[in-house]
Amino acid sequence: MQTADSLADKEKMLANYVPVFVMLPLDVVSVGNVLEKQEELRRQLRQLRAADVDGVMVDVWWGIVEAEGAKCYDWSAYRELFHMVEEEGLKLQAIMSFHQCGGNIGDAVDIPLPRWVRDVGESDPDIYYTNRSGTRNREYLTIGVDDQPIFDGRTAVELYSDFMKSFRANMADFLDAGIITDIEVGLGPAGELRYPSYPEAQGWVFPGIGEFQCYDKYMKEEFKEDATMAGHPEWDLPDDAGEYNDKPTKTKFFAAKNGTYLTEKGSFFLTWYSNKLLMHGDQILDAANEAFLGCKLKLAAKASVLPHSLSAIRKPSVCCLHCNPTTCIAGLRHPLVVQRRQPCSRANCRLLQPERSRLLQNHRKNAGKTRCYPQLHLCGDEKLRTDQESQEWAGRTRSTGVQCSMEGGDRSGMRKCS
Repeated sequence: MQTADSLADKEKMLANYVPVFVMLPLDVVSVGNVLEKQEELRRQLRQLRAADVDGVMVDVWWGIVEAEGAKCYDWSAYRELFHMVEEEGLKLQAIMSFHQCGGNIGDAVDIPLPRWVRDVGESDPDIYYTNRSGTRNREYLTIGVDDQPIFDGRTAVELYSDFMKSFRANMADFLDAGIITDIEVGLGPAGELRYPSYPEAQGWVFPGIGEFQCYDKYMKEEFKEDATMAGHPEWDLPDDAGEYNDKPTKTKFFAAKNGTYLTEKGSFFLTWYSNKLLMHGDQILDAANEAFLGCKLKLAAKASVLPHSLSAIRKPSVCCLHCNPTTCIAGLRHPLVVQRRQPCSRANCRLLQPERSRLLQNHRKNAGKTRCYPQLHLCGDEKLRTDQESQEWAGRTRSTGVQCSMEGGDRSGMRKCS
């Protein structure tokens, strides 16, 4: 017979219970929209269930489901997968993956954006993020086309919204049964709310600062309009911020003394660049809330882990909070604990910390000689965060009601998510 004390202890343990989900391989559904290796997959699912794992997490690739044409959704392979997961007594976390798979750390497969979307890009390459030299990044559509009806009359936001609405309609039985417990909403490259400022596929190597990604014609036009409204029609996008593998001290924009970022023009640009990203996150999460209204599940968005923190600008208050070059170029001008909680709080969704182990392994060995250190914004690691910073993060997330979860491991295999 259980005593009152033992029951109380059990209730405390349940209150602190952390569900564990394991990431399925990126290509569990092949680029040809086929659920392959089904016997092996079922055996693995049974092993997870035997280990008391709560469920699995899976990328639902836009480039697979809507591959055949605009609004031509084929959910058959994913329905087959979800049914198998249900049969084995596991839950599901589904990721709305609107980016290309391939080119990021741990990406072992290539899954491009839908063919018909890439066809639009053949005639209008400005639908992709673009750096100052004109190099396109085809991993994710530029936020410059969020409100441009150039995809058979639809905007990019409408593409994402329609995909999520179709998912809900076609997976209603799994949603109603509580099999799908979480929807993570992709917001950018690698699913993260950031600019693709440090692409290894374009030659970036640690510890380069990266490059601004706002030189497609749509973002150029938006900047010019906003600068004109601010009374400065003569302002243009930066031309002095260096290249992917530069150090801040080698650029005029981030120079420690009289850097462009310290001027009115530089401050306006950084605020504009960062706010465009926040507006993008707001729009997509609003669309997700609309698509899944009434569903008993949690929405989640992924925060980015930048590969390093450069300490070349010597003013700590400026470098850490307003103008760390790497974070600025990724669109994170404000502290992540402030910036990332805003769209998540407004959309009532969970904030997810992405995997970090491979990133740390790749860059720690060079930290001493480059004076650059892996920067873990949310949960921290070893001595990279101070107690004061951790307390500040915890306090701010609690005050907005935003929950924080952790994702870790190696994307080339299965990884645990909680």
